[in-house]
Amino acid sequence: MPRRAMDHPLLAAVLVLLGFGIVMVFSASSVEASVVNHNPFYYLERQMIWAGLGLVLLFGLARIDYHLLLRYAEPIAWGTFALLVLVLVPHIGKDINGARRWLGFGSLLFQPSEMAKFSLVLLFAKRLATERRIRSFTHGILAPLGILAVIAGLIVREPDLGTALALTGTVMAMLFTAGVNGVQLGGVIASFIPLVGVLIAIAPYRMQRFLAFLDPSKDPLGSGYHIIQSLYALGSGGLFGVGLGQGALKYFYLPEQHTDFIFAIVGEELGLIGAAVVIALFFLLTVRGLRVAMLAPDRFGALLATGITAMIAVQALLNIAVVTASMPITGVPLPLISYGGSSLLFALAGVGVLLNVSRQRVAV
Repeated sequence: MPRRAMDHPLLAAVLVLLGFGIVMVFSASSVEASVVNHNPFYYLERQMIWAGLGLVLLFGLARIDYHLLLRYAEPIAWGTFALLVLVLVPHIGKDINGARRWLGFGSLLFQPSEMAKFSLVLLFAKRLATERRIRSFTHGILAPLGILAVIAGLIVREPDLGTALALTGTVMAMLFTAGVNGVQLGGVIASFIPLVGVLIAIAPYRMQRFLAFLDPSKDPLGSGYHIIQSLYALGSGGLFGVGLGQGALKYFYLPEQHTDFIFAIVGEELGLIGAAVVIALFFLLTVRGLRVAMLAPDRFGALLATGITAMIAVQALLNIAVVTASMPITGVPLPLISYGGSSLLFALAGVGVLLNVSRQRVAV
């Protein structure tokens, strides 16, 4: 099949988001890094290393025929499953702030749940592309949901409900694209609502977050503090922001200011215009990714492109919704922008595969 030029608007959107994210990680983290680590560049240096590794993956995978991934989908999925089990083992998985989500030592940490998003996209793209009984509830929906339940269940056990929700949204997008029965899929999605409600109710900290989402002013110094400070940051930015690097909320007022709540710092320092530009870039990335899926030369490529695009878009939507108090706190980072090596690495790897699919697109 003839190779075409990769999707340059898609690549440009990703590179701009990545570069912007590096700048914002430094702006949001320099105060904490100076006080805690005695080095204002502590988080910036590590983010740049992960970004460099991610770019190597991106451009490498953009040149490797995505069909080669067919043979590795199952081994990667089994490896991910093993890591998700391993991270729950005491003294092996790293326990940070009551959550056991990381493997590694010192400051070199790896989050298997981020790998799970990428590996399940590969696995479901392969299985759904070759499934001939896709309209059957058993083969088209029940079998994939069984795999999803195992992986998502391990992630919820960490606990990390936000990542499990992002993963579920990605899989739902892939099932829809694969052509499963729409009524059955709608019924499955509707059944998730009470399930999420149960998961919230049985975990006191999740219930506190949900109640704080409904009315953060009832506990402004406790469970509602995070939401209130996030809204303060967004509101104080106004239209143009207070200026890059000039934000006040990063001075230990807003928790997780360089990770899950970096979008609030964007709104504070660059205002509504800066926040709107970030949203526009994610919208461009999503549109171009879906275009790649529609022009893919085969079913596997279409599902792969859909899954990778949804993986990034769903996570961005969840993060921005949390920061703007449109949904309860979930702990999901903003792709390509938030500080975090595992998230950045697999997002860039996914974009590399997406770009390779775009190089094999059909002519229009």
